[in-house]
Amino acid sequence: TNQSLNLFKDWFVLRFNQRQVMMCSMGLAKHVLTLTGRMSVFRANLATHPEFVNGVGHDYLDHWRLGRVNFLTGDDKSTWYWLLKNGYQTLYLPDVVSASVETQPRDTFFDSAKTLMVRWFGNMMRTNGRALRLNPKTMGFFTWWSILDQRVSMFTTLVGPLSVALTAILVTPTVIPLYIAWVLMTRYIFCLFIARFNGEWFPVTHPPILYFSQVVGASIKSFVLFRLDKQKWTRQNTASGGASVTLFDRLKSAESAIHHALTLCWLTLAILFVSVV
Repeated sequence: TNQSLNLFKDWFVLRFNQRQVMMCSMGLAKHVLTLTGRMSVFRANLATHPEFVNGVGHDYLDHWRLGRVNFLTGDDKSTWYWLLKNGYQTLYLPDVVSASVETQPRDTFFDSAKTLMVRWFGNMMRTNGRALRLNPKTMGFFTWWSILDQRVSMFTTLVGPLSVALTAILVTPTVIPLYIAWVLMTRYIFCLFIARFNGEWFPVTHPPILYFSQVVGASIKSFVLFRLDKQKWTRQNTASGGASVTLFDRLKSAESAIHHALTLCWLTLAILFVSVV
């Protein structure tokens, strides 16, 4: 529908505006956090380096629980990790215009956003852990701290809505409208900063879409963190696994769900403990 397309467009514009702010900040440290394939330029001697080429074509992750996970998507993370590991700088040019053509992959806005975030954050999480294990001196503490923040922020973002839900259930539901007012006010201020930085105004949909991206994005990040072996390209048929699901795959899926549920339970208990104390 037109409404869904408009929301998808607003969501994408907001994401690119946020990226502009973030990339300008990371660019000061000469190490950005992602190298989007269609917007990146590599030095020829690096792009043709045998290890670089092999890293893109045959990248993988050895996970303590899931075993070897061969990367089917996320070549931009493979190139980024290789450059980071070998101590190369990655610069950002904020005044270069790049036109990105994107179509809505699903019928509804929510389904489209969810599908894209599962792929994006899956690629990010599959590389995040090994990047954290690198020596901070090779990239600078700020870059290393930003990589750590990618892993921690998915849980800290959920503290707010979980706290409100617990308060509404155990104390009083009056907290819900107060929280909604707080969310709209803080996200509006945040959008003001983004708009001021980019020199353009924003539609009324941006503050709630920003909150949606933060909370739903954090939920999806926590979901894919425990399912790093699940990969699927947005439009192509490339996907992990085959038509038949083995018993071992079912056990891994069940184990992933249990680990995920336990983590969220511990987070909820921690919120309750801090609230009582």
